[in-house]
Amino acid sequence: MAGKYSIAETTRVQREKIANDALAISVLDAPEPSKETLNLVDEYIKGNMEINEVLKKTIDKYRVTV
Repeated sequence: MAGKYSIAETTRVQREKIANDALAISVLDAPEPSKETLNLVDEYIKGNMEINEVLKKTIDKYRVTV
């Protein structure tokens, strides 16, 4: 998955479309993502963070440790 959506394989415009499409799908039956998550996505759009890093940080934020 990461290759197709990696910074090296996409333009800023493509990353913005990818992020907007994902956001549209994610809010169909759920609340809007947190400001922190949206900021991480913005870092992906800017080319500062790969999408797999965004996903990992977002998942880690909500992971419950036992």
